[in-house]
Amino acid sequence: MNESQKVSLKEKIGYSCGDGAANLIFQMMMMFQLLFYTDAFKISPAVAGGILLFASVFDAFVDPVVGILSDRTQTKWGKYRPWLLWTAIPFAVFFILTFTTPDLPERGKIIYAVITCTLLMSIYSFNNTPYSSLGGVMTSNIKERTSISSIRFITATIATFVVQGLTLPLVSKFGGSTSSTKGWTLTVTIFALVGVALMIITFFSAKERIAPPVNQKTSVKQDFKDIISNLPWKSMFVLTLFLFITLALWGSSMSYYFKYVVDKNALFSFLGHFGLVGEEGAELSFGGKILAAFNLIVYDPAKVFATGFSLFNMIGQIVTLIGVILLSQFLSNIFGKRNVFIICLALTAVFTGLFYVVSPSNIGGIFALNILKSLAYAPTIPLLWAMMGDVADHSEWVHHRRATGFIFAGIVFALKAGLGIGGYICGKIIGVFGYQDDVAQTPKAIEGITLTSSLIPAITFLVGVIALLFYPISMKKNEQMQSELAERRQKK
Repeated sequence: MNESQKVSLKEKIGYSCGDGAANLIFQMMMMFQLLFYTDAFKISPAVAGGILLFASVFDAFVDPVVGILSDRTQTKWGKYRPWLLWTAIPFAVFFILTFTTPDLPERGKIIYAVITCTLLMSIYSFNNTPYSSLGGVMTSNIKERTSISSIRFITATIATFVVQGLTLPLVSKFGGSTSSTKGWTLTVTIFALVGVALMIITFFSAKERIAPPVNQKTSVKQDFKDIISNLPWKSMFVLTLFLFITLALWGSSMSYYFKYVVDKNALFSFLGHFGLVGEEGAELSFGGKILAAFNLIVYDPAKVFATGFSLFNMIGQIVTLIGVILLSQFLSNIFGKRNVFIICLALTAVFTGLFYVVSPSNIGGIFALNILKSLAYAPTIPLLWAMMGDVADHSEWVHHRRATGFIFAGIVFALKAGLGIGGYICGKIIGVFGYQDDVAQTPKAIEGITLTSSLIPAITFLVGVIALLFYPISMKKNEQMQSELAERRQKK
């Protein structure tokens, strides 16, 4: 188990800040970028989805390059840490530019969106591939690696809570409505500045402890051969691709679902029971008073979308955070990462599919399904990256070579390809079904939005379950692998 590679809580928290920074950006891209393009930048949903897809396809050529470069980086700070420092400010700049809307004709808007989105996707690679790889070389201790991932995703969940819960209220506050271009730019600027600070904290906190074998020869060709023959990596690639197709698809569609499908009067009445909305002068709850202090309280059912959707997201993230803290490491230590992932992801698919049958006026049912879905999905969140560290170890175990950055680069590509494909599917489907921004939708358009919020993401979640069935690293095999690798390293 390599007890010598214990990692302090302080270092784990410092490392986790990097994922907090990344999620301030990633969650904006996953949840709101399509909505921003269609309702603020006034680009058609099909074209907006195509922009996301193009950026992710272009990125297919960037990710391997980043993996190769980071594996071959030699500095006094290590291979992967310096990339966090080098990319922090460019990451923030491209993030702000992507959510800025210059006054251009339609063709100019599309070109601007393609360039800024592609640059943001690319800089994400140069930042997140080394960051993820860093987590794979901080320790080879199995329990420590899961602990690092769990703490990392507690911070990521807090960042997700902030983005999903506060974005639309902040956009409305700064700009007057959720379609305000000024509101989007100011909100993103705040998130970007916080992200830079968090990334710098990670750079100064984390340490690299695992190095490639001392006699390993540099060979890009061999890196490719090793990864193509690596069954655990191929399983994780397919899982990650379809996982993030689903998250982007469902995340994008739910903003439309709340804006156009959910019954606004029922939502207004539901929130009124908790004192979060109401008539002018009515008694407000503590939460309602906080909203009122920021001029975010809603008195009109027609304007309840931002408050309702933010509350929906925040409750989901609170449940997710509880699940990550209490269940992920506990369950994986008993049943193994793979088994926990399979069961929890299958349950997530079931609860997602049920959004198709719940009535738009049954607000309690909609919130209850979100709680069940969030609780089922929560234990899987830290496991993805902990398992990728195991995949890098498996490659070293089999081939006597280590290329952590290259292995993680493929998975980061799958993540961003999923983000682009999921956004494209959502934009394409709601476009085909007749979506028009900022107007009452036709029954056909409502059906399209509902499908992208329920049955379609349920199916793509299940593809991830199937991919996990081919993942061969059991708990017993992982322990054997770590023991043999530790013996090899001690001999050199």
